[in-house]
Amino acid sequence: MQDRGVTVPIISVILGIAAFSAMDVAMKSAAIAAGVFSAVVLRNLSGAALALPLWLAWRRRALRGKVLRLHLIRAAVVAAMAPLFFFGIVRIPLAEAIAISFIAPLIALYLASLLLGERIRPGAILASLLGLVGVAIIAAGRIGRGAWNEDAALGTASILCSAVFYALNLVIQRRQAQVAGPLEIAFFQNLLVGLIILPAAPWLFAWPDPAALRTILLGAVLATVALLLLSWGYARAEAQVLLPIEYTGFLWAALFGWLAFDEKVAPGTLAGAVLIVAGCMIAGRRHTEQTSA
Repeated sequence: MQDRGVTVPIISVILGIAAFSAMDVAMKSAAIAAGVFSAVVLRNLSGAALALPLWLAWRRRALRGKVLRLHLIRAAVVAAMAPLFFFGIVRIPLAEAIAISFIAPLIALYLASLLLGERIRPGAILASLLGLVGVAIIAAGRIGRGAWNEDAALGTASILCSAVFYALNLVIQRRQAQVAGPLEIAFFQNLLVGLIILPAAPWLFAWPDPAALRTILLGAVLATVALLLLSWGYARAEAQVLLPIEYTGFLWAALFGWLAFDEKVAPGTLAGAVLIVAGCMIAGRRHTEQTSA
């Protein structure tokens, strides 16, 4: 009976991750056509417009100043994270970018220690080393097949920098989820990220053509749908059951990257992804054991 109750949330989370992966495809296509800045700013403002009526319809409490401060802090982090990520996926295959970005939870362990005073366990150090070796294998695989060029270096560096901000985002997200609902978070994050990066518009913004604009709007819809599916799933099953499913993002990225851009997954990327995910699983298991004890 309990297993049956967990099945639907698991499916919801799998579909949510698939929707986020499809959004990455839409944004990669839009960023290639219209530029990273234009794609990001329009996607966020469109996402805010989509989330606003939903938040107003289902909000349960008035917005407080302390919560708004958290929204602003997280939006500032995402305003750096998102452009770096989309800049990266324009230059390297989606599956490769997602594999490298999986190192973020390992970085989050050290940020949690620095910012929240959490103790770094020996298992976390082993997990981090596995993650670093995984990233090195992905880079070495590119070098070995003669595919390491300026674009690959910029893309890889950009994804790694984005992963640092994503790790910080994960730490902030823990506190934010305790004081705000998913629709409120979706609205304010989209709105504030759009407003934070908007001042650069005179230098970086170019209005996209109709096809690119439709793709950006599709990305905004997919991101909103993904958030709702993930929020619904995480509200109905334990995080320790659902977190491993996050790594299906690599499979979706590989599939969608192949379908949309004819991107093939190199053996080095697959091997590196396995090591990074193994590191994350070790870190997660040790954390769960310590919490239970």
